[in-house]
Amino acid sequence: MANRRWGKVRRFAPFFILLSGCSHQPRIVVGSKNFTEQVVLGEILAQQIERRLHVPVERKLDLGGTLLAHEALVKGDLDLYPEYTGTALTAILKEAPARLAPDAVLARVRAAYRSRWRLKWLAPLGFNDTFAMIIRGETARREQLASLSDAARAGPWRLGVGYEFQSRPDGLDGLLRAYGLHLNGAPAVMDLGLLYAALESGKVDMVAANATDGLISARDVKVLADDRRYFPPYECAVVVRSDTLVRFPHLRAALEELSGKLTDSAMRRLNYEVDGKHRSPRDVAAEFLR
Repeated sequence: MANRRWGKVRRFAPFFILLSGCSHQPRIVVGSKNFTEQVVLGEILAQQIERRLHVPVERKLDLGGTLLAHEALVKGDLDLYPEYTGTALTAILKEAPARLAPDAVLARVRAAYRSRWRLKWLAPLGFNDTFAMIIRGETARREQLASLSDAARAGPWRLGVGYEFQSRPDGLDGLLRAYGLHLNGAPAVMDLGLLYAALESGKVDMVAANATDGLISARDVKVLADDRRYFPPYECAVVVRSDTLVRFPHLRAALEELSGKLTDSAMRRLNYEVDGKHRSPRDVAAEFLR
């Protein structure tokens, strides 16, 4: 009787082994923060991995802010996500915004991430998504405003900001000190996707947005020049766990096929496809990769 039962187990053993293998199939977890550009980039990275490595990719997109995404990567809940050099320097490493060249900022964050967390910064994707202080075009023309120094002589400003900007070391407080901007009351804090509507409706007069926002080219707005170079460079690159690169030897090469391929204008166009034309990030990413 026992032998017959063992015979059945042996007959079905290949099936059990197959199921076990499926449950432990290698996969890569791609994350992103919670705004359009990050979700689009997360999709581009996920689809690039799928088409080059042919391994399953789990998407954890639209996670939240910088600290949440970074902590998930350190803990191993993510294998990789796109990050910005200036954000890493100030929000993660807690260094003061510095007037450093882009290569110097990248070298500094690369070294710190490698020594503290065994995380690798790959070659930048090609665009610099710096903060952009934006006002209505009619205001800029009427008051002849081109820079943040010009804006400091005007005002006071009703300012709209995202949740992170008011607390970041490269954010609101430092900006006010650097330029002496005068505000009309406390800043209106809102989701990044609402900033342009608030500016257009007159709820605010100035917003802290991003240089690669798709709506910049579709709205009558003016990006004020950061003439005192307050904001550090924000080159975007993929940050990946070292152990993931070991487990998937061809991953780095697959991801770095994208290095240098996304200019500021290209990223702005991809963002507009989602925010302006309301297309899905998955479709926009696939079209870019084609």
